[in-house]
Amino acid sequence: MTNPFWVLELGLDATAHEVERQGQKLLAMLGVGLEQATHYPTPHGPQPRTEDDVRRALDALRDPDRRATWEVWARIPADAPAPEAQRASAPAPWPDALTALGWR
Repeated sequence: MTNPFWVLELGLDATAHEVERQGQKLLAMLGVGLEQATHYPTPHGPQPRTEDDVRRALDALRDPDRRATWEVWARIPADAPAPEAQRASAPAPWPDALTALGWR
């Protein structure tokens, strides 16, 4: 829910300059209390945005390693089933594996 790309409302192809410009713009908008800056869209509905959220998002996207991690998470489709749902709907690949290995 706190993906920096979502918080800053940027695409994955945003340059470092675009990240900084958007972050500073949002901080200024929040600073003067503009309502349109107080929430950001996510696949799970609008989420509240604070100045701290924007600063954390900027920090995350300034670091190349952290940015790469967030890029991976941002590529997961919004309608992808949760891991628990996948496990519950799929049968175990080898239901007797634990017994065969002597663990039960």
